[in-house]
Amino acid sequence: MKVLFVINSYYTKGNGLCASARRTVEKLKERGLEVKVLSAANPDPKGPQPDYVLESTHLPLFEPLVQKQGFQFAAADKKIMEEAIRWADVVHLEEPFSVEAKAAKIAKRLGKPCTGTYHLHPENLFASVHMASHAYANKAMLMYWRKTVFNRCKIIQCPTENVRERLLRNGFKAELRTISNGLVLEDLIHIDRSHVTPKKLSDAKYTVITIGRYSVEKDLKTLLKAMKYSQHSQDIQLVIAGRGPQEKNLKALAKKLVRKGYLKFEPIFGFYNLNELQEISAAADLYVHCAYIEVEGLSCMEAIQIGIVPIIAEGRTTATSQFAMSYMSRFREKDPRDLAYKMDYWLENDDKRIKEAKKYVKIGNEYDIEDSIDQLIQMFKDAIRKKKYR
Repeated sequence: MKVLFVINSYYTKGNGLCASARRTVEKLKERGLEVKVLSAANPDPKGPQPDYVLESTHLPLFEPLVQKQGFQFAAADKKIMEEAIRWADVVHLEEPFSVEAKAAKIAKRLGKPCTGTYHLHPENLFASVHMASHAYANKAMLMYWRKTVFNRCKIIQCPTENVRERLLRNGFKAELRTISNGLVLEDLIHIDRSHVTPKKLSDAKYTVITIGRYSVEKDLKTLLKAMKYSQHSQDIQLVIAGRGPQEKNLKALAKKLVRKGYLKFEPIFGFYNLNELQEISAAADLYVHCAYIEVEGLSCMEAIQIGIVPIIAEGRTTATSQFAMSYMSRFREKDPRDLAYKMDYWLENDDKRIKEAKKYVKIGNEYDIEDSIDQLIQMFKDAIRKKKYR
């Protein structure tokens, strides 16, 4: 089976969507599928290149923002795209943008079935310009994606039930299948925290970690604001792992909290690889996930699967709270008071926290990427069958 992945920027670093695509392609190839990629060139000229290379294109007004988000757009080239799509048995669309819309139109003309993955909400884009709560703009964008990309697919991969239910409510015509993006379990470390005393990062009594891009929708400022209301803020070492366009603002807020006496220990900011993140997580007492726009949020799962109690934002456009096993591990999105209350509850109850943490040990096994790959391969086969018999 020949599968063509269509994505704007396959080799971009620091972008979760692109990283997920690379993992999936690698796993599909291990299963013996022929997989090729149609994408813009690798920003690193010395690195590997896509099988079919498109020119990059720029958005004059928004280019600085696009670059800060770790992204680049590809320009549709009819000749190159036709060559790629003629080769394929099935075309898989990784995004809902113009190059995928063009690929879907060409695929229809050439009689090739399409599948797609719903990786991001319109709110992910509008959050950067502070329009995530603008209902009309987000609805209009979703309807545009539905018309130009997703309704041209036979089957859509929905990483979570939260996504599938949203697409159902909004009249998407394709078959909707809930298939996690999956975790590469062999890349994860498993630490028995009951027998190991990980090295603390400071003299603080407690360590609280969060992982996420420094972007508006990850809402890391809510964790910092929660320190104003926590009864234990003087005993907390915050670790804010990531990078992104909001870094300067977040660091300024952190310094202000220290200066005003809300925090004794200055928050640690840094970008870490997966092993480093898990080692830091092993030293943590709590994991906090504040994102209010999140299709799946596997970075949360990567952290807590070694046995850490999470506190996760719950809201309409985030699915990550599905990982929480109790009410006290969920807080109202954008609500620093509720977050502080839940943090204090766990920090004040060591026995309950330790007992609860054990529930999360190896929870990542439920999201094994090998299971996801099985389901994706079946999805591709079914899409080809649908094209033949309908």
